[in-house]
Amino acid sequence: MNSTGDEEELHESGDDDAAVGRAFKVSAAIILCAIVMVMIGFYLFRPEEQASEIVETPLDVPTVRDEQSVVIPELPFTDITELAGIDFQHENGARGEKLLPESMGSGCAFFDCDNDGDQDILLLNSTTWNTEPEKNAEAENETGSSARAMKLYLNDGTGKFQDATDTWGLDIVMYGEGVACGDYDNDGDVDLFISALGKNHLFQNGNGKFTEVTEMAGVAGERDAWSTSCGWFDYDNDGLLDLFVCNYLGWTREFDIAQNFQLTGGGRAYGRPQVFKGALSYLYHNEGNGKFRDVSAQAGIQIENPATNIPMGKSLGVTFDDYDNDGNLDIFVSNDTVQNFLFHNKGDGTFEEIGAIAGVAYDSAGNARGAMGLDSTRFRNTDEIGIAIGNFANEMTALYVSPGDDIQFSDEAISSGLGPRTRLSLTFGLFFFDCDLDGRLDLFTANGHLEEDINKVQASQFYEQPPQLFWNSGPESATEFIQVPPEKTGTDLSKRIVGRGASYADIDADGDLDILISTTGKKARLLRNDQKSGNHWVRFKLIGGKSNRDAIGAALTLQTGQGTQFRRVMPTRSYLSQVELPVTFGLGTEENISRLVIQWPSGKTTTLENLPSNQIHVIKEE
Repeated sequence: MNSTGDEEELHESGDDDAAVGRAFKVSAAIILCAIVMVMIGFYLFRPEEQASEIVETPLDVPTVRDEQSVVIPELPFTDITELAGIDFQHENGARGEKLLPESMGSGCAFFDCDNDGDQDILLLNSTTWNTEPEKNAEAENETGSSARAMKLYLNDGTGKFQDATDTWGLDIVMYGEGVACGDYDNDGDVDLFISALGKNHLFQNGNGKFTEVTEMAGVAGERDAWSTSCGWFDYDNDGLLDLFVCNYLGWTREFDIAQNFQLTGGGRAYGRPQVFKGALSYLYHNEGNGKFRDVSAQAGIQIENPATNIPMGKSLGVTFDDYDNDGNLDIFVSNDTVQNFLFHNKGDGTFEEIGAIAGVAYDSAGNARGAMGLDSTRFRNTDEIGIAIGNFANEMTALYVSPGDDIQFSDEAISSGLGPRTRLSLTFGLFFFDCDLDGRLDLFTANGHLEEDINKVQASQFYEQPPQLFWNSGPESATEFIQVPPEKTGTDLSKRIVGRGASYADIDADGDLDILISTTGKKARLLRNDQKSGNHWVRFKLIGGKSNRDAIGAALTLQTGQGTQFRRVMPTRSYLSQVELPVTFGLGTEENISRLVIQWPSGKTTTLENLPSNQIHVIKEE
């Protein structure tokens, strides 16, 4: 190739291009001047504009929900904490260092500890800080101190309680978090699993005392883990209760302090969970000999970020339900600032995580929320299944609803009326229950912020927040869930607290359900339900035969002249807490129960007809 000839050809071509460019610029300038002259002439000699009539286009104004179109019943709750003998003060260890676990609180439970038919109370506690929490706990026990131990209160049958912590062997100090109540050895006594920051604890119930069997059972977990909500369920329907344990964050005291979190315009703040790594939850299979086998990995419930191989979950809440009606309990886990998990039980000992596919992983905009406590039930007395999840402040409580014939959900929080009323609340404990016994499930939330000084930087936020009670007025109403105002509940329920765990039970055998709320660093509260609707009710205590003895997971379908209702025996709900095992149905004005159908976890079916109301029925699986 001749390189000199090529250079000359390129040079001549460049001269031609330059000439064309100069001609184009001159032409463009002439055209631009002409356009300007035309515009000036139009402006100077334009005809006078005639004023035209302004026509307003009608706007489609959204229908305003009229909550007053439905008469809200009187639903008074009375604070009987001191009257009932409950003197529990939570210790979270807060002394100014602002360590994240201090803000999360501990759970509570109603369960029949002594098997006398009355619902007793367990209130979990944390403790003061030590660089080695286990040594701190041992030192406290050696001194005989019970100031920071959990508290067990026995019910005398009338709603009065007596502290029985020492005599039942639960005077144990730990940085306690969540509780799971269940008869894992099928001996007729309800046992306790306590999750903690550090080693977890399993207590076997027998002969009027709890005995710790954690190490022998193999459920202690990791020494440096932060375990939260937990629950018993029989995932393989073999008649033995298995154990699921949520873990929150990969947390250490040193890392937390080193981050130097700050409130806007203020001092040190509690850390954001986004800064910490996630953690893997645990699934323990009950081997039937007092021991458990960790099947977490092989069962498919430990989810890692596929890009980083770091644990994805930051799990705070868990409940179990059968979302596809195949007879196997699935697992729903609420995660803080990362996607929620829905583990579909495949029936072969393994689970598939389908949260995103099912529409429950994120909000409607595709964002993860700060999810805390949750509950799952058929709140419309239809095949539809609803999952309610309490979220962080400025994030509405979620209400995911599926048609019941497949696992596909949509968030109906706004359309049901629940969302707007919960946006400002920071909700931890949450559960469905029929507070006025009209046959429709209402919703209760326990609220409270993390930061004591939050109001200084956010005018709409407060550290202490009132609980909220949402009355279910029915899906045919303009507003399905209506927040009950203080003039209907009384000032005791609406008193501001730093709410965390929440539970319910009928403590005084009058048929309606009373409320227990735990806090962080504050006193617990026991609220007696004093509704006077005159509505009828019925309660069922199930005892498994081939199924697990507590019949956890059993499905009950009740038929009356008013319609059909559905309940599941499931104590694991809310946040770090457990509700009573007996199942309550409100009957409204109906006195006669035409039919009850029980689907036991074993697959057996029991059908009973013409049952009397206003009493509890104990039903054994034959």
